Amino acid sequence: MCISNCYKIKGCTMENLVEKIKSDEIVLFIGIGVFKGLNNSQNQPLPYDSDSFILSINDGKPMPQRLMYEYSRACMNIEQKKGRAYLENLIENIYKNPYPTPQIYDLVSQIKPKYVIDTNIDDSLQKAYADTPHFLVLGTSRVIGYDDRFEVYEYDGTSYKSTTKDSLDISKPILFKPMGSLTPKKSLIVSDADFVDWLTEAMGGYAIPPYLKEYRKNKSYLFVGVDFNKDTFRMVANEIILGGNGGYVVYTKDELSKKEQKFFENQKLTHIKELP
Repeated sequence: MCISNCYKIKGCTMENLVEKIKSDEIVLFIGIGVFKGLNNSQNQPLPYDSDSFILSINDGKPMPQRLMYEYSRACMNIEQKKGRAYLENLIENIYKNPYPTPQIYDLVSQIKPKYVIDTNIDDSLQKAYADTPHFLVLGTSRVIGYDDRFEVYEYDGTSYKSTTKDSLDISKPILFKPMGSLTPKKSLIVSDADFVDWLTEAMGGYAIPPYLKEYRKNKSYLFVGVDFNKDTFRMVANEIILGGNGGYVVYTKDELSKKEQKFFENQKLTHIKELP
């Protein structure tokens, strides 16, 4: 991704787009597709979509067609058969060997946006801010005892410590990982049951900190690597960007499904093929 190239997007150059990300007028929303084409140190491909994610947790083999529909369904099947710990171990193994950082995180590391949304569960985003104090909001699911489906951490430049949602403000960058992460605490939203719980509470207003509900108003978004082909991430994105002001989706598809088209229209999102 060349951030110096003047690439026009509906009258907006790439330089302009980066400036708007810096100023927080446009918020980056990152998905698994940014890993496409990357292998780890063992020359194993990193998952970049639903199918490749399933192959990664199933020893490189496809699962029955009904489970290949979406990785959350496959994860639910594994969890029911072999337990949650077994499923989480499979997912941890995907990221245990070193791997190159997707380019979008290099951009993030350079410009340090005030607010970033990242649905990937690895720690590439945290590494991009390793030298910068920040807040980290991790999504959670299927918890007992309270309604919130997130936990807040504060990073002082060395380590993370748990903090309250009331301490959250934009005095430091805010990293929002709604689907959880492996670090600093393992909190993974990957199975059907996880997503159902998270989305149910999101619709009730409990999956996003109150501060971010206010801060996100009238923001525009740049979606990179997010697949809107299935209902799940359309629903996730819809809850996260409520009150938003449109934006852009980097999508290599030539043809969109009717559901994708409708979602883009409803959210006032412009479909662009690639960024330079």
